[in-house]
Amino acid sequence: MIKKKCRTRTNLKQTTIISSLGASLFWLASTGGALAQTEAEENASSQGIAVDEIVVTARRQTETLQRVPLAVSAFGSDELFDNHIENLGDLQSHVPNLSLHVGDASNAVIYLRGVGQIDSISFNDPGVGVYIDDVYMGRAQGSFLEVLDPQRVEVLRGPQGTLYGRNTIGGAVKFVSARPTDEFEGYVDLGIGNFDQRSAKLSASGPLIDGVLRGKVAIAHSQRDGFTDNLFDGQDDFDKDTTAWRASLLLTPKDDLSFYLVADGSDNSPDRSRSPHKETPIFSVPSGVFIQPTSDPFVVDVNFNTLESLETFGVALTAEYDWNDFIIKSITSYREMDYRTKIDLDGTRDSSFGIYDFEDQDQFSQELQLNYTGERFSFVSGLYYFKEEDLTFAGAIAPDFFVFLPVIGVFPFPIINAGERIQTNTSKAVYAQFDFTATEDLSVTLGARYTKEKKEVQAAGEEFFGTGITTPEQMEAVFGTGVGFGRTSFVAEDTWESFSPKIGVDYQATSDVLVYASASRGFKSGGFNGRLTNRAQPFEPETLWSYEAGMKSTFAERRVLLNTAVFYSDYEDFQLSRFTADPVSGTFVSVFDNAGKAVIWGVEAEMQARVTENFSIDANAGYLDSQYSDLLGDFDIDVSDQRSLVNAPKWTGRAGFTYDHQLGSMGELSIGSAVSYRSKTHLTVSSSEVLAQEGFALLEASIRFTSADERWTVLISGQNLTDEEYREHGFDLSAAPGVQLGYYGAPRTVSANVRFNF
Repeated sequence: MIKKKCRTRTNLKQTTIISSLGASLFWLASTGGALAQTEAEENASSQGIAVDEIVVTARRQTETLQRVPLAVSAFGSDELFDNHIENLGDLQSHVPNLSLHVGDASNAVIYLRGVGQIDSISFNDPGVGVYIDDVYMGRAQGSFLEVLDPQRVEVLRGPQGTLYGRNTIGGAVKFVSARPTDEFEGYVDLGIGNFDQRSAKLSASGPLIDGVLRGKVAIAHSQRDGFTDNLFDGQDDFDKDTTAWRASLLLTPKDDLSFYLVADGSDNSPDRSRSPHKETPIFSVPSGVFIQPTSDPFVVDVNFNTLESLETFGVALTAEYDWNDFIIKSITSYREMDYRTKIDLDGTRDSSFGIYDFEDQDQFSQELQLNYTGERFSFVSGLYYFKEEDLTFAGAIAPDFFVFLPVIGVFPFPIINAGERIQTNTSKAVYAQFDFTATEDLSVTLGARYTKEKKEVQAAGEEFFGTGITTPEQMEAVFGTGVGFGRTSFVAEDTWESFSPKIGVDYQATSDVLVYASASRGFKSGGFNGRLTNRAQPFEPETLWSYEAGMKSTFAERRVLLNTAVFYSDYEDFQLSRFTADPVSGTFVSVFDNAGKAVIWGVEAEMQARVTENFSIDANAGYLDSQYSDLLGDFDIDVSDQRSLVNAPKWTGRAGFTYDHQLGSMGELSIGSAVSYRSKTHLTVSSSEVLAQEGFALLEASIRFTSADERWTVLISGQNLTDEEYREHGFDLSAAPGVQLGYYGAPRTVSANVRFNF
């Protein structure tokens, strides 16, 4: 029986939203200007009314956010909790020019300033790097992190090729876990919400040997029903059942020597995978008619979505030795990931196009750092080694597949096939970044990284239609034994080298104003098209030069923080995945190659203000102008004037407020609300207008009670309160089998959490 969902549609016009956000930003700037003129008289700093200072490690050393000449957004643990940020996707509206959501195969789709990677298959690499405690996550699967017991999350915008290296051409997202504490402390957090959402978190930390050894453990479980109803079997689609944990030890045998050992793992095993909504009609071979889409995007009718499983494990040891003004650091890490899914990509109960992906991946990395900090000169330097092994078994279950042929029209073309790809990736790098204090207020930064990468691939494919084999599991068991036919294979390898320099200058105009400018280069790894098994189709690395200027400022007795940046990027050889049909046979063809060039420029602003002791406001805005200058499509035709960059909305923004009300001896009540906006966004390489998402706004609100002793916290939070229906991901398969599919963001969600601190 289908559960009915109440959907109140509120269509907010784009001009209204832009005006509202613009008014909010203008009011904030005006408020800051007024405060700048009056705070000296009010002596606000003596009352402790100021924007909180944030410490970050964006440049691989500890610095305050306002002293870092780089576009960085940082969020501490309290801010993450208050804003109900449960996973990386919840950060999207909090960072200008950021697109971040879960993709079609549990992959993290991250774009910063129009640069990223939309494809979920393992042969390609992400364009924005994700790091856990300075350890790079090699695959997009497993990188859509649950925010479990964080110290902070940092988002670095723009290429980070010098200090972070490979696959940070768009930027980096850093998750920094909370370290063990000197005193015994922790919390228990219980939550409930609509869609039968339930969650539980536990964290405990404290000394094991006083002054020498400390430990910490955190565990979380979260589950909910799916957002979508499936007419085929009456079950929920895209539900959640996740358990994540982290345990750490901090050994400090001497004041200048420390060893930090951290292990983490997760298991996400919902009942169903995430099925897209059919946006256009598709022909049905069994019935001989076109099947129309459902009118409700949260209702599907699919038969190939019964598997979704993602397990991760990682361990890392960070050893650090302080020697006078030098710091010697070693980061040793091992991680593994096991992913299995079945996805219905025809949007019907037919078996026209179901795909599956089974992936086992492990990685080892070792980084050695030598850092120095002096009065006028400092540097960060290091050696880096990374090795990854990936086994992917994937293919299609499509006995009802078909092609459109000239004159003949619809022609049945049944497919049951499998492909196995074994890939080994090795990366070695040496890097250094130097900072010189030329004068008391002027500093110069020079950096460079040399990287050498190698990829080795063994690929094979087989057909199984007509053999009695009908499931992925059966194909996996007999692959390569002779049961299948039409075997294809290839072996290939290639090596690439990259030089990633950076030059920057920053000037401390006043004690509260820093201005800076920089030029930096980033790159993303090359590889081989993993959807092909009959030949090695190589693609080259991407490169991007970015030029950035910015200002970081606090004023009005530190009541107002304003950070701005403007940037210009030359983007070359960007890698694009697209789907087309063979002009002769009409069969499905996957193309992954280097498309050409693009030019991207934009402006960003982030503001925080403590208007009064009890009232604060925050806002951010991003403007992005992106266009292809060279893009070759089918038959090598330049289509640059017909395409828009993926996940590159022209406008992004968010404006919110928080009001704190004292309840005397009972504690404090905080009320907050925010509205975020994204302008029209193209979600596919084809720039399909069917799948393009028009501009939309999301409204959120929360009420938080904190007891006077700060032991009890109750948080009631609502997201997408107007129940906006919006696409965040898409598949354009109009060439074959002739359908376009949309993945929708979460509908209205409401939750309540009770936390007890001990």
